Amino acid sequence: MLQKILIANRGEIAVRVIRTCREMGIGTVAVYSDLDRNALHVRMADEAYALGGETAAESYLNTEAILRAIEQSGADGVHPGYGFFSENTDFARAITDLGVTFIGPPPEAIEVMGDKISSRLAAEKAGVAGVPGRSEPLTSPDEVVSFGEEHGWPVAIKAAYGGGGRGMKVVASAADAAEAMESAAREAQAYFGRPEIYLERYLSWPRHVEMQVLGDQHGNTLWLGERDCSAQRRHQKLVEESPAPEFPDAVRRAMGDAAVKVSRACGYFNAGTVEFLFQDGEFYFLEMNTRLQVEHPVTELVTGLDLVAWQIRIASGEALDISQDDIRRDGHAIEVRINAEDPSGGRFSPSPGTLTSFHQPSGPGVRLDGGYETGDTVSQYYDNLIAKLIVWGPDREAARRRMLRAIGETRITGVATTLPAHEAILSHRDFATAQHSTKWVEERLDLSGLVAGTGGGPDPAPAEQELSMVERDVTAEVDGRRFSVRLWVPDLGPDPVPAARSGRPKRAAASAVAGTGSGQVTVPMQGTIVKVLVAEGDVVEVGQAVCLLEAMKMENAVAAEKEGTVKEIKVSAGDSVGAGDVVAVIE
Repeated sequence: MLQKILIANRGEIAVRVIRTCREMGIGTVAVYSDLDRNALHVRMADEAYALGGETAAESYLNTEAILRAIEQSGADGVHPGYGFFSENTDFARAITDLGVTFIGPPPEAIEVMGDKISSRLAAEKAGVAGVPGRSEPLTSPDEVVSFGEEHGWPVAIKAAYGGGGRGMKVVASAADAAEAMESAAREAQAYFGRPEIYLERYLSWPRHVEMQVLGDQHGNTLWLGERDCSAQRRHQKLVEESPAPEFPDAVRRAMGDAAVKVSRACGYFNAGTVEFLFQDGEFYFLEMNTRLQVEHPVTELVTGLDLVAWQIRIASGEALDISQDDIRRDGHAIEVRINAEDPSGGRFSPSPGTLTSFHQPSGPGVRLDGGYETGDTVSQYYDNLIAKLIVWGPDREAARRRMLRAIGETRITGVATTLPAHEAILSHRDFATAQHSTKWVEERLDLSGLVAGTGGGPDPAPAEQELSMVERDVTAEVDGRRFSVRLWVPDLGPDPVPAARSGRPKRAAASAVAGTGSGQVTVPMQGTIVKVLVAEGDVVEVGQAVCLLEAMKMENAVAAEKEGTVKEIKVSAGDSVGAGDVVAVIE
């Protein structure tokens, strides 16, 4: 059994691994960037080593710095978590070349399945059909146009070496092909360190259903059960649950068998997830994630298995002591991702900042996997996942109601979070009756009246720190009926509502952030300018994108809220900006 494990990651997944290691009597080593010097995972680990730098590229994607920390600490195992280097073949080989155990699949399996193109080919050889698409990297927008004209629009461009919706762009027409390719490659490079992208047909109303697999180094491979992850925005998951609702058992078993075939086809061992799209009774192979998934806790709650413990045991050479017939799934589990994003008006804008308070829920069947506590700062340089809230119930309806209760108990101030959106999702009849799909949140769920603020309201301020009050219109819903009321509320910054009332389509609003409404176009959050879309002298309209801002690994269009001529451009691609900085002047 391994004696000391270095976790090459940060945030809640690093904390999650540390907890299981502690239960198993295994020492833990954290690594950290300059910004994470006092982060929760650093405080919890037995040892911690500085990587230096602020950005992911300078720290958590710095192979030399991580290898140096391994040697300094004497760790005999490395857990990569998810994201960063978790599906990087070169990193896995660099670890094993040191004589250190990589807690994951063999590099050869990562090489096949970590590349979404080669994984499609491997699945086809195993007899598992994938979503119609191209099995080679994209090199020209003409290839996108040709595919779209043949298979119909829209089509999906995806990161070949990524997952989780990062680097994925939906192309609605030929005119959007070039810009979408450029953006997808840029995001893929920023998050996964590889710019390669590929193309797939975009299904009309699919559900995202994935199968958890577990294999040892002795030839045993099991499927543990499926997870439905269909509630998504920007192709990133918001809500996950197990088992999948309204999912025939015959399809479940067929999908489980298909997942095992795909795993065996690449010589896979350790924990992994085979993802499928499910529509009209048919399922299609999407990709295989050769790592632990963010949503693994829902599988743990219904099976009673600790997947991180099994990862460590398998990496240590132990054989599975259970068979397929031994797997039991009891009850229903639901997980929501608490992200530092402002879902007001359906925009889901990044919301970095310091958590001034974090009251965590508790009670029967409630679990919270968090990477932050009160006083910690969510940085613009990393993924914006604050915590995962997971509940278990004897059936889906009981779990749904328990989740709503747990959401109501959760209080986070200092940043806006996705909790109000989760409440809207869990309360909606479409979700309760399992009529949703991967497109439901952005196309049918009406969040135009949602006002998130800082997530649950601020803690009462001391008398000597009087908050200024402002009068604002607030939309409320009582027993299904909407009311508009005018209230005096604490002044917590610019009103998040105007953009939602502007009449712009929800889909466009979901990926854009607004300027100030004056001739000075400012950015509402800290980030990096990745592209300037206008030039001095250009005539712009209200709502037209002026530049692209990357914050928390997401690109956001900063839009003009005044019609006129661009008088001055104050930024260039690559510039770092802070909240309120002026990027352009319109007159």
